[in-house]
Amino acid sequence: MYVADSRASTSAHGAVRPPAGRRRAAVAPTVLALGTVSLVTDVSSEMVTAVLPLYLVTGLGLSPLGFGLLDGIYNGFSALVRLVGGHFADRGGGRHKWVAGLGYGISAVCKPLLLVAHTLTPIGVVLAADRTGKGLRTAPRDALISLASTPQTRGRAFGVHRAMDTAGALLGPLVAFLILRATVDGYDAVFTVSFCVAVLGVLVLVLFVPGGRGDAAPAERPTVRAALALLRGRELRRITVCALLLGLATVSDSFVYLLLQRRLGVPDRWFALLPLGTAAAFLLLAVPLGRLADRVGRWTVFLAGHGALLVVYALLLTSWHGSGLPYLVLALHGGFYAATDGVLMAAASDSVPEGLRSSGLAVVQTGQALTRFACSLLFGAAWTVWGDRAALAGAAVALAACAAFSLTLRPKGTVPARPYAPAS
Repeated sequence: MYVADSRASTSAHGAVRPPAGRRRAAVAPTVLALGTVSLVTDVSSEMVTAVLPLYLVTGLGLSPLGFGLLDGIYNGFSALVRLVGGHFADRGGGRHKWVAGLGYGISAVCKPLLLVAHTLTPIGVVLAADRTGKGLRTAPRDALISLASTPQTRGRAFGVHRAMDTAGALLGPLVAFLILRATVDGYDAVFTVSFCVAVLGVLVLVLFVPGGRGDAAPAERPTVRAALALLRGRELRRITVCALLLGLATVSDSFVYLLLQRRLGVPDRWFALLPLGTAAAFLLLAVPLGRLADRVGRWTVFLAGHGALLVVYALLLTSWHGSGLPYLVLALHGGFYAATDGVLMAAASDSVPEGLRSSGLAVVQTGQALTRFACSLLFGAAWTVWGDRAALAGAAVALAACAAFSLTLRPKGTVPARPYAPAS
């Protein structure tokens, strides 16, 4: 938390700026509050995610094609509205909290609607609305984390937030599992409890996250065109290009788990536990790797994370079937996320002005999400035509090539060199 005295000031975005010469602790109260919101919200959302495939296919009898369509909506729709959320958050000089709150609120309202949606079209509408909420809140939330942190501690701040977020991702499936075992109408109970937990997350945001419109107008008018114009800057353009290229070679989590299941013959009843291994590693490594990124360079850690993913691909391509394979694969998979998710946002924040912070981060997030979605489609098609091993080998070659190219484009300004200076 901050060490502040009577000379401390408050920024337009609710972050307390310490006076010159006073020590500032690593993680701001705003970051901890947002981490709590994400933890609670992820418990809610992961409860639904854990049971949704079984609910749709077994409970409602949807065909694999119908499920594939809904899964694509669920995982890809938020990318289309992130720029909208970033744009509205920046307008007026600081609506980040309220746009994020709107996104959290929309997602919360969608949970009980699943109780009354029983066919493909209404379920698709509900899931699209839920992903709209996620898309609206992601960039404003990350902008709040960035604005509440110093340039020297952003990697650690994002690491703390992602660790708390992942703790919720760990708890959600476990809560859903317990509810399904303890109740008769298990799916209805899961959706009801998920809604109550989501409402709690919105309340934490409203009550404990500083926000409000700033007194000073932003130096640059926050428009979508202005946000896209940020790519003219050399550093942000290089960061974005590298994120897009690496996203094109990042196979989705579901495919990684399916490949691991095929290699080891994991029974279907244990398949849902595989994501918990990734989440546990993410939780343990997010803060240490965030701190390391602040010290040795964010781009170094970001590329090393993709190196860990490349090792995952290699392990899945080998003939090794040892008992340690799943633990090593899931640990490296979680390490990949810990070294890339928050670290990328910390690196991009250094190249985006405060008045366009939310919009600028949304540009990077949207591009990365769309390329990862494209990778999933390409990988699925390659798996269908050539088989899983050939598809994974192609992804590994593409990832190695993209990582090598990204190394040549390595942004130089990803480690803050100057001490934090409070606003005058």
